[in-house]
Amino acid sequence: MRSALAAHAGTADESSWQWLAIHAGVPTVTAATTDQFIAQTANWDLLGGVNFQKGCYPGQEIVARTQYLGRLKERLFAFHVDGPPPPAGTRLYAEPFGDQPCGTVVNAAQSPGGGSDLLAVVQIAAVDGGSVRLRERGGPALEPQPLPYAIPAPAAPRGRLA
Repeated sequence: MRSALAAHAGTADESSWQWLAIHAGVPTVTAATTDQFIAQTANWDLLGGVNFQKGCYPGQEIVARTQYLGRLKERLFAFHVDGPPPPAGTRLYAEPFGDQPCGTVVNAAQSPGGGSDLLAVVQIAAVDGGSVRLRERGGPALEPQPLPYAIPAPAAPRGRLA
C-alpha cells in the first residue's frame, strides 16, 4: 500500500501538515483553545463542517441561535508574523480595543519562507480597522493573509419581533 502511494505522493512531517492546514483555512482546536469558539467563528460553517439541515450537531442551541438569530462579531482569519509560531491561545490586540484582547490564536506553524503563519479568531472590527498585534498592543504586527474561501460580510443586526 505504501509503495503504491509513494508513486503519487511524498511524505511530510507533522509541521508540514500543520502549515498546509493553515493555508487551507482549516483550524485545529487544541486543549489550549477548547470551548473558546463556536462553529461559525472558527469558519466551520464555511468549510461544510456544520449541517444546519440534519437536526443535531455539537453545541446545537448556541450554534443554531447564532445561525438564525445572531450576528457574528468575530471570524477565523489567516495571518503571517515574523518570528516563531505563537502558541495556541495567545491573545491578540488592536488599537480600537485598547487593553482588551480582540482575538485568539487557534494554531500556528513555521512558514517555509520564514516567520510563521497562523489562524486566529479575531473581532471583525479589529481586522477591518487595520493593525492586529500579537500578545500586546505594541506587539509584533500580524500581516493578513488570504483564505482559500470567502468570508461573508457580517449580517445586519436583527431586531425582536413585536
